Amino acid sequence: MRLAGIAPAGRAAAVKDWTEDEMRRIDTLVIGAGQAGLATSRCLTEAGREHVVLDRARPAESWRSARWDSLRLLTPNWMSRLPGWSYQGSDPDGYMSGPELVNYLEAYATSFDAPVQPWTAVLDVRSADVGYQVTTSTGSWRARHVVVAAGPRPRVPALAADLAPGLWQLHTNRYRNPRHLPPGGVLVVGASASGVQIANELRGAGRDVVLAVGQHTRLPRRYRGMDILWWLERIGALDRTVDDVADVRRARREPSLQLADERALDLDHLARRGVVLTGRLTAADGYQVHLADDLPSTVAAAEARLRRTMDAIDEHVGAAGLAGEVLAPDDIRPVRVPRGPTQLDLRAAGISTVVWATGFDYRYPWLRVPVHDADGEIAQYRGVTRAPGLYTIGLRFMHRRNAQFVDGVRHDARAIVQHLTGTADLAAPGPRHEGVSR
Repeated sequence: MRLAGIAPAGRAAAVKDWTEDEMRRIDTLVIGAGQAGLATSRCLTEAGREHVVLDRARPAESWRSARWDSLRLLTPNWMSRLPGWSYQGSDPDGYMSGPELVNYLEAYATSFDAPVQPWTAVLDVRSADVGYQVTTSTGSWRARHVVVAAGPRPRVPALAADLAPGLWQLHTNRYRNPRHLPPGGVLVVGASASGVQIANELRGAGRDVVLAVGQHTRLPRRYRGMDILWWLERIGALDRTVDDVADVRRARREPSLQLADERALDLDHLARRGVVLTGRLTAADGYQVHLADDLPSTVAAAEARLRRTMDAIDEHVGAAGLAGEVLAPDDIRPVRVPRGPTQLDLRAAGISTVVWATGFDYRYPWLRVPVHDADGEIAQYRGVTRAPGLYTIGLRFMHRRNAQFVDGVRHDARAIVQHLTGTADLAAPGPRHEGVSR
């Protein structure tokens, strides 16, 4: 991996107006050196395209500094497939930790000498006479093509501002482990993968935990002897595209799978451990929080989705003649939870910390090209925007349902580079792909 123009952490060069003579020129500039940016770089390398990958910090930085210590991927190791790269270790059915994934991505970048320039913050991207002008903390570029592969930003609801100043608040991207939180109980808001894992870890450390449960997707870790993601890939669920769904905007807001690594982890398990379950957090006033009376209906909706998925797997087993190759259907017990409280005094409950497990948004304040949709995200179809030569990758359900997985970016990276090099004809986004339902 080539690391060009390295500057010490946190010491970016002063921003200034760059003259035409001082601008560096490049065919393609990729913004972000996570799995999406590196996958794009590999495809550009294969196509013989001159390019550079800029990152505000180091390659795979979000996996280094924006994940909790005990995190492991939801996907098994064999699913960590990237263009020209796949897992070759001794534990294909295991689940990588954050540091293991960092090593995996660093080895990937080194394998094709990825032209990464770290410690380079992008400050401004705007249209030029030909291509785009990109101003960074270490200089300015003129590029014919730009691929935005920057990661998302934490989403925290506005009502967070209504909580008492004495409460410690943090998003999951800043949570590390129970020892780093102030003494006392914890309110975790959100019950997708991050929320249930952090709530389980905190309870295991002896903390009193309240989990405010919103929409979630419950699935078993294994079914009929196979990892659930093996089944989702087998039945084509992960390959569904935005063209297969009625409401693109809603599909992109679907919660992440309520899974852990090799463990089963659901609301019933948390309740048995002593986690207090409530409905959605709807309002706050100092230490007083208001909670929706929707926990039973939310759980029932998740159970119905789970049952449909299990039925689809069972139908596939029969249609494909796999009944003799896999185990009999598992008996998956439904989750039954009592109605939670609709009001809670956090101070009286001994809660000192609120962890926001409320997901992420994609926002690019430095992107001065008019390609944003009604939600402020980049309008695109298969990574192609309506601005010629401007692409994006790494978005949730960008084209395929598995686009947010390490495994999923390989499809989008190849499609983008094929379009960039003129070997594929993909339409620019229309109204439907800007979040508008049919």
